[in-house]
Amino acid sequence: MTVPLLTSYQDWYCPQCKKTDRTRAQTWVHGERASRFHTCPKLRYLLAPMLPATLKAKVEVHEREDYVNGDMVQLDPERGRPIQNMVTTRDNGTDARVFAPTATVK
Repeated sequence: MTVPLLTSYQDWYCPQCKKTDRTRAQTWVHGERASRFHTCPKLRYLLAPMLPATLKAKVEVHEREDYVNGDMVQLDPERGRPIQNMVTTRDNGTDARVFAPTATVK
């Protein structure tokens, strides 16, 4: 008797650029709030999350609004402006990816 092997998949999408991806469920071990990442042209070519296809959300990039004064900060590759954070807003909460400045010593 032959037993078929069932393979389940997880579909992902980017809410900004609409890119899609599919992975095997065995490699998706992070839980419901997990994300894959890709370089998103709609989010200034920053590394942005891909979300499970069944989840509705929005992703926003916030520029740093204070004075940089020589801090080593994450710059927006498109505009050259310092980035403060990237926020993913869902119905059941938010996730934030913070781009903290790097400390330097002289």
